This record gives sequence, structure tokens and C-alpha cells, in this order.
Amino acid sequence: MTDARAELVISGFLPMVKAAVLISIPLAIVSFILGMFIAVAVALLRVTPSHSIIHRIFLVIAKIYISIIRGTPMLVQISIVFYGLPALGIFIDPIPAAIIGFSLNIGAYGSETVRAAIQSVPKGQWEAGYTIGMTYMQTFRRIIAPQAFRVAVPPLSNTFIGLFKDTSLASVVTVTEMFRVAQQVANMSYDFLPVYIEAALIYWCFCFVLFLLQARIEKRLDRYVTR
Repeated sequence: MTDARAELVISGFLPMVKAAVLISIPLAIVSFILGMFIAVAVALLRVTPSHSIIHRIFLVIAKIYISIIRGTPMLVQISIVFYGLPALGIFIDPIPAAIIGFSLNIGAYGSETVRAAIQSVPKGQWEAGYTIGMTYMQTFRRIIAPQAFRVAVPPLSNTFIGLFKDTSLASVVTVTEMFRVAQQVANMSYDFLPVYIEAALIYWCFCFVLFLLQARIEKRLDRYVTR
């Protein structure tokens, strides 16, 4: 590596790490939390027995929402929110636009994970709750949800890690997250390879820490379940 490349890599390290800590990670956390609210609501809508026409209408809307999100790239979804909605007179700042796009995406994919986790709990658990006089929601909250949560943690943890990496797409809507900083650093010298490799290594380091946290959470849940 030449001296010029070494200086470029060193000068770009702290700005990229700072952008990751201050923008990329908070962006992923906020989007994931909002997305999980959507995911749980949609999952409950789909597993709750349908007793009214209103419920069936919302169920159809939920299925269409999931189909649209799963059938289109996240990049397109974010671009529509930021660049497309102004045509309708709706203007959203870059960071909120990215959060909306990410949250809607996580909500659709997460709802399938949560639904599968709920349905993995044996039906006998529901019947046991009804037998002792619990309502549907009481049975879900006290018996079903804790068991479903343990099943859902590994895939949802992977979803969060994937979301952290996907925050690089926010650069398309001018959010100055880590990858956009890498682009800015590389543009100063037009020497893209070392800067992008450095960015990839930084992403990997952060994801490795998240992998370790995921493993610890799963171990603690295993101990809780086996008690």
C-alpha cells in the first residue's frame, strides 16, 4: 500500500466509525423497534380468528402490504418515500424517510417471523389457557407470547443485523450514514478500493459484536426456558 493510500485509509477511519455509531446504529435501532410494532400487530391480525367483516378487510390489507413489501426491493421502497411522495405534496426529511422505509420493510418480514413463532406453539397451550378461564388475549400474553418470543429471537436477531447492513441504502436519500461517509472519503481521491474495503471491515466488526450479543441473548433465554 502506498503512503497516499495509507493516509486515505487512516483519515477515513474515524469519520466512518463516528457515522456508524451516531447514524447507522441508531437508524437501525429506531427502524427495528417501529418495524416490530408493525410486525406484531400484523402477526396478531393474521393469527386471531376472524369474527367480523372489519377484521377480514384489515386482514386483506395486511396480506397486500406484506406481498408488496416482499415483492419489491428495499431501495425502491425508500426511494418512493423520499423521492416519490413529494409528487403528492408530501415532503419528508431524509432520516425520517429512511426510517419509514426500513420500518415498513421490517414490519412485513418480521410479521411472518412472529406469525410463524406464534403458530409453532402447540394448540394444547391455547386450550390449557381456555380451560382455566383465561380470555384469548390473556392466554396469548401469559402463555403463548413467552414461548413464541424464544422461537422468534434468532431470526429476528438476524433481521436486525441485516438491517444494520442495509442502512447503507439510506445514502441514496442523502442520509450521511457510514457508507455515504465512505463515498465522500473515496471521492476526494477517486481511490475507491481501499476505502470501500475499509468500510466493509468496519461493517463486519460491528456485525461481529452483534453476533456475540445475539449468542448471549439466546443462551440467557435457554436458561430461562429450562428453569
